[in-house]
Amino acid sequence: MAHGEPFVWLTGGALAIGVAMILGLLCLVLYHGAVTFWPAGVALLEIHGRPAVMGELVAAEEFEPDESLLGSLEPEESARARDWLARHDGISRRRSVRVGNYELTGRHYLWVSEFEIVSEQRPEWALTIERLDWGRFYGAPKAFEVDGRVVAGEPQEIWNLLEREHPPARSRWKDRKRLEQDELGAVNRRIEDARVSLRAVELEHGRDSQAYRARESEVRLLEQECSAEHGRIGERIRALREENGRYVLVLETGDGIEKRLALEQIVRAVPSNRLGFGGRLSVYLDRWWEYLSDEPRSANNEGGVLPAIVGTVCMTLVMSLIVVPLGVLAALYLREYARQGLLVSAVRVAVNNLAGVPSIVFGVFGLGFFCYLIGSSIDEWLFSARLPNPTYGKGGVLWASLTLALLTLPVVIVATEEALSSVPSSMREGSYACGATKWQTIRRIVLPRAMPGIMTGMILAIARGAGEVAPLMLVGAVMMASGLLIDGTAPYLHPERSFMHLGFHIYDLGFQSQNSEAARPMVYTTTLLLIAIIVLLNAAAIRVRTRLRRRHVA
Repeated sequence: MAHGEPFVWLTGGALAIGVAMILGLLCLVLYHGAVTFWPAGVALLEIHGRPAVMGELVAAEEFEPDESLLGSLEPEESARARDWLARHDGISRRRSVRVGNYELTGRHYLWVSEFEIVSEQRPEWALTIERLDWGRFYGAPKAFEVDGRVVAGEPQEIWNLLEREHPPARSRWKDRKRLEQDELGAVNRRIEDARVSLRAVELEHGRDSQAYRARESEVRLLEQECSAEHGRIGERIRALREENGRYVLVLETGDGIEKRLALEQIVRAVPSNRLGFGGRLSVYLDRWWEYLSDEPRSANNEGGVLPAIVGTVCMTLVMSLIVVPLGVLAALYLREYARQGLLVSAVRVAVNNLAGVPSIVFGVFGLGFFCYLIGSSIDEWLFSARLPNPTYGKGGVLWASLTLALLTLPVVIVATEEALSSVPSSMREGSYACGATKWQTIRRIVLPRAMPGIMTGMILAIARGAGEVAPLMLVGAVMMASGLLIDGTAPYLHPERSFMHLGFHIYDLGFQSQNSEAARPMVYTTTLLLIAIIVLLNAAAIRVRTRLRRRHVA
């Protein structure tokens, strides 16, 4: 006790508990997030007194059925269940089945108790169909139709035709989507820009001016050209749609209902019970690639998160470019230039208190100040022709970055002040003795040696800013963005656009989804991806900090 050994054990134990909690959380997220895309087998469960169920078995648990559950069954079913439970000490297992087929069943998952199951099979040709809409579909191939005529009725023949015709159908669907989004979008933008320019001439010269009439004639001519181009693109879209409409896959569900699916609506067809390890690994990697490179679909429960990745990275980088210079300049003034006294102490107290303000308060401030005040003023000065449709007077990545820059500014200021104070005074005095001015001393002596500490503040700001969600809900983050922040249209970077964010995507999946059970695997996967992105951004900053430390501190 005299040597303080109990305190050493106490502090070491607290550290061990903290590390174990962090590692446990990371392992939980890693496990559930990594197995989300692994293809599971499809089971067919025949249930006594109810239609058969086909789907993936995703979970199982033991439970003790209560009297209310047994009393809700039909008399014959209740007697059968009581007899089964009597032989198993009153304990039953129940399984969670991902049944899919939402447009037919109205649910994504179903719990089935063991005493209800008559038999369990693994049909060889049970297919897992991943679709553009309505989520997954589970069924056995019944027929393959071309132009309304059945050309294959055996499972192997149907699968061969599906493998042959599905890639071209998906290629045509992608071409149609490109025509609808890119080419038609470009035509519509030309028309909209022309109308905005006409409105600008009207505001500047009036409707009765010669300039307005000349511009109006140009706009009418452009609208005619765009209308003709619109018709040509529409013909190509109709041709692609009609060609894809020729191919239909007919499936039969576990309870005998037939479902016709157009090939272009099928993203991926997986013969889950026929796959070996290599086949499952191929599907697993293909799903990961889709997740990282594609857009969300099926109410964000499936598909990819590329817009959210781009939005998160862009917002974090813009935030860092804003907060680091502001924080460093503020810390330089407080530490190097300001006369220490009551006012400076009050500013430091205010900065420290600002770090404890709830993040939603910053969101409200950003919405009122940046969006409604600054953004609306910019619209009136520069984009008056587009009003009442706001350009900057609404949420966007620029305002979100500025809001989070204010949120993380205290972190950078405090870290920078500590880094500046760690530079020995003797080095400053030596610089002054050699005839250097104060600014020359700061620029050549103080800042280079404080740079590792400044980078530490930047790392902390990135770690906090990238994971914030509450402010973004008010200043720009949306569930589904119409376009990326960076694309091939001028000016290529669009700071006024709303954006998707991985943190907000997790909130949407976990709390706004129509079925939280169906969205739970994607919550873990998106959480894993967000952690990975934050780690990568921090690793890059740490690498820069290490190189600076070796250069200036060694």
